[in-house]
Amino acid sequence: MPDIEPKTTVDARGAACPGPLMDLVSAIRGADSGDVVRLLSDNEQSRTDVPEWAEEAGNDVLAVEERDDHTAFYVEKA
Repeated sequence: MPDIEPKTTVDARGAACPGPLMDLVSAIRGADSGDVVRLLSDNEQSRTDVPEWAEEAGNDVLAVEERDDHTAFYVEKA
């Protein structure tokens, strides 16, 4: 597990695309600059959607952790 302390965790496991990304966007909008949001997703599309969105929005993906049944994304709000 990365040594990153998320301010918020969004558990979007079981959600269909684009649900996990929309949940992340909502959480980032409500966060302060520098806050880290952890997104848990088992949707394959999140693996490309989250990094692409973060880059376009100017946020940083600090870590991506592959688990047996889902992926955890750690995104820092710019």
